[in-house]
Amino acid sequence: MNGPLLHVVATILTILVVASVAGFVLARRAGDEKARATIHNLNARTRSWWVMVAVLGGAIWAGATTTILLFALLSFTALREFWTLTPARRGDQLALFLSFFVVLPIHFALLLDGWYGLASIFIPVYAFLILPALTTLSGDAKDFLARSAKVQWGLMLCVYSVSHAPALLLLDTGTPSSLLLVYLIVVVQLSDVFQYVWGKLIGKRRFAPGISPSKTLEGLIGGGLTAIAIGVLLHGLTPFSPLEAAGVSAVIVTAGFFGGFVLSAIKRDLGAKDWGYVIEGHGGVLDRVDSLTFAAPLFFHITRYFWTV
Repeated sequence: MNGPLLHVVATILTILVVASVAGFVLARRAGDEKARATIHNLNARTRSWWVMVAVLGGAIWAGATTTILLFALLSFTALREFWTLTPARRGDQLALFLSFFVVLPIHFALLLDGWYGLASIFIPVYAFLILPALTTLSGDAKDFLARSAKVQWGLMLCVYSVSHAPALLLLDTGTPSSLLLVYLIVVVQLSDVFQYVWGKLIGKRRFAPGISPSKTLEGLIGGGLTAIAIGVLLHGLTPFSPLEAAGVSAVIVTAGFFGGFVLSAIKRDLGAKDWGYVIEGHGGVLDRVDSLTFAAPLFFHITRYFWTV
């Protein structure tokens, strides 16, 4: 590990240890049912973060192949969660089967092969054209436009967009590409965490409660500025100068917010609170990677355009 990455790992582990100890103490002192429920949720989230940090850290340490395969598994799980909540008809079965067992594996195989040119257009061009065409063979035209849009949305959000995170490993910026992935995940996830923290501490004005009842304007501003500051402090992991890191972090934070916000709107439309129950205290995999769906593609393409060697 280089110096900045070692500091990041040490800081994350310190935060998790402090959160675990604080949760243990608070759980013993909680006096009423509401407080106990809040502390229980906090401790569940902390335990899940231990697991997520260990799994992701282990994959990144193991190398690019393991990391890409891990994200393929995450995309598969997220896509399954998306379609578990999204109504489908018998005429969609072929498109869904191909999405899970043909399109998704081919897309990540292209990343494993380093074939960025085809990977960048495989889903938005070929899958976009072929899957609706095959769906017409069922002869079911009821809600065809909406059904085809759901197939495309599922693939674009859960597979194509998320895959831009491990695709960072394909970039040559003069710094270890794995550090770019660490940088993206730390900034986008800490933005979510600090939006929650600042919202609980000083949040008063609700921001679009019809979409995300828990988000406040104070939480968004405080969490966003905190994540940008952390992004500047971590510029040593990247080819960015401190000023450039501030701009890139601002893009990550803004895109991450809208990624989570859009997927929250879809959940509300479907009448669901969470996408799934795989991650204790967090919901489903898609609940945890929702910010990446918008942040990862923008971060990837900005870095590729301005900083690749």
